[in-house]
Amino acid sequence: MDEQKKTHSDVIVGRNPVSEAVRSGRPIESILVAKGSKSGTLSVILAKARDKGIVIKEVSPKKLDYLSGGAVHQGIAAIAAVKDYSTVEDIFQTAEERGEDPFILVLDELEDPHNLGAIIRTAECAGVHGIIISQRRSAGLTYSAGKSAAGAVEYVKVARVVNIPNTIDKLKERGVWVYGADMNGGLYTDTNMTGPAALVIGNEGKGIGPLVRKKCDAMVSLPMFGKINSLNASVAAGILAYEVVRQRSAK
Repeated sequence: MDEQKKTHSDVIVGRNPVSEAVRSGRPIESILVAKGSKSGTLSVILAKARDKGIVIKEVSPKKLDYLSGGAVHQGIAAIAAVKDYSTVEDIFQTAEERGEDPFILVLDELEDPHNLGAIIRTAECAGVHGIIISQRRSAGLTYSAGKSAAGAVEYVKVARVVNIPNTIDKLKERGVWVYGADMNGGLYTDTNMTGPAALVIGNEGKGIGPLVRKKCDAMVSLPMFGKINSLNASVAAGILAYEVVRQRSAK
């Protein structure tokens, strides 16, 4: 039986298939290895993956059983990305080619792939030049994210970086003003975001991390009139992105 016959569409299982995926340069979101299974050929595969900067996570054998859908996983699986990641420089180049001020979304440890996909879809519609996500503790370009993006993943550049705070510093060095979404910020419609801009959207539960918060030039908030004090991350990203569009159009 084909090792991957019953797996999820973005999961590669088994030592040989994973090894070949790493060797070929196929975009891989992360590699999952069963706890305590790092000897023999597994150690060789993991070493090659580390050399390529692929995220490696230890998981329980039960999780691998579930992801493999009954196929023989041999203690390892890879989550394939639906598209190659871009670079931050690619995002700036897109803005330059369009003759526009850079318009970037920065996602600080956003974990839900459906939220990521929804944000990618909104970003494409709003003319965002690219999205920056962190390499660890974040949703990536998995099948689930790609499906939620409804095709937009083909048109929006997504860059994955090791360190979000350092990346924000580099954005600011290039003249980009950074605005963080936070319930304690100033009213979003009162903040001028007409120039080169990056919107920072935080984790679904924790929001923007303390260090990332310090790097922001300003914090902006959406008014809340109900009993719940926060919006879904993708909804907040959509509202703020279109506020940037509105302000730029009104110039």
